[in-house]
Amino acid sequence: MRFTVDSLVVEPATSDAWERPRRWLEAVSWRAAAGVAAVALVAVGGCLALRSEPRDAAVVLPRASAVAPTPVPAGTAVPQQAEIVVHAAGAVARPGVYRLAATARVVDLLEAAGGPGDGADLDGINLAAPLTDGARVHVPAHGQEPPAELDIVEAPPAPPDSEETPGAPVDLNTADAAELESLPGIGPVTAAAIIAHRSEEGPFPSVESLQEVTGIGPVKLSRIADLVTAGQ
Repeated sequence: MRFTVDSLVVEPATSDAWERPRRWLEAVSWRAAAGVAAVALVAVGGCLALRSEPRDAAVVLPRASAVAPTPVPAGTAVPQQAEIVVHAAGAVARPGVYRLAATARVVDLLEAAGGPGDGADLDGINLAAPLTDGARVHVPAHGQEPPAELDIVEAPPAPPDSEETPGAPVDLNTADAAELESLPGIGPVTAAAIIAHRSEEGPFPSVESLQEVTGIGPVKLSRIADLVTAGQ
């Protein structure tokens, strides 16, 4: 079958055929523009929100102040090493009293005293023994019986700084047993004898008459004479 060109008729495009694509493109363009605008608004809003938030204030730490050393008050004496006073006696070159450090030992005292004297027997003493204040060290000589221990005689304890004021004298004619027993050398037996003598013979006329009581002689009376009285 054959067709001729003359039989083909080309119809012009209608307006509806072009109108639909144009409307579709316009709708797509409007939606895209709206989306871009929305994204832009969100971005701008986010930037404004970030700028409007207050920044954290910088924390400024105070400078650490240097701690100055505590000054020592004027006039405060720094304690120094204590000293002791010791007596060297016996077979030493220079017997006498010497002032030594508190940590001194017998060998230090022997050296301070000029060393051992003629005939000193050092085998019988302990040269390493520590010393105490007020002690007396006796170094024996050969032929003397060496002491079992080093002959270090310590000084008696010093009396207290403040002496106690003696109380009122005890009245021999009115004192009870407890008051009489507070006297040196008077025990329960002697106190009972004083009270018995006072009851039988009457009041003591004097302190010396206390010797009439059994157990009290001149020595014991001398110890309490200044502590008693014989009131009438």
